[in-house]
Amino acid sequence: MAESELFERGLQVRRDVLGAEYVDANLADTDEFMMAFQRVLTEWVWGYTWSRPGLDRKTRSMLNVAILTALGRPQELGVYVKGALTTGVSVDEIKEVLIHATAYCGMPAGRQAFQAAHATLLAEGALPRPG
Repeated sequence: MAESELFERGLQVRRDVLGAEYVDANLADTDEFMMAFQRVLTEWVWGYTWSRPGLDRKTRSMLNVAILTALGRPQELGVYVKGALTTGVSVDEIKEVLIHATAYCGMPAGRQAFQAAHATLLAEGALPRPG
C-alpha cells in the first residue's frame, strides 16, 4: 500500500522530533497488524497535529511533557523529553513544566515524571552525572 502524503509528512516530523534512529527502529519492529496503528499515529498525530501552524514544535513538546505527566505515562515520557531537547526546550524549561504539572497532577505523577525525565536528561548528556 502506497503511503499517503500525510503519512510521509508525519514521518518526517516524527523523525525530526524523536530522531530517525528511534522512529525507524520502531517501524522496523512493526508487523502488518501493528502497522495499522503506526499509520494512524504517523498521519494523525505527526502529519496532521504536529504539522499545524498554530503552535511551534517547542510549545508542542512542552505540552507533551505536561500531558504525559498528567496521564501518568513515565514510560513514554523519556522519548518526549529527548524530543523536547531536540525542539529547543531547555533543561530548566523541562524542569518548570514538570513542577507546574506536579502542582496540578499530584506528587506521585510528578515524582514519576521527574524520575523519567532525569534518566533521559542524564542519558542525553544534558545533565552532569552525580558524584
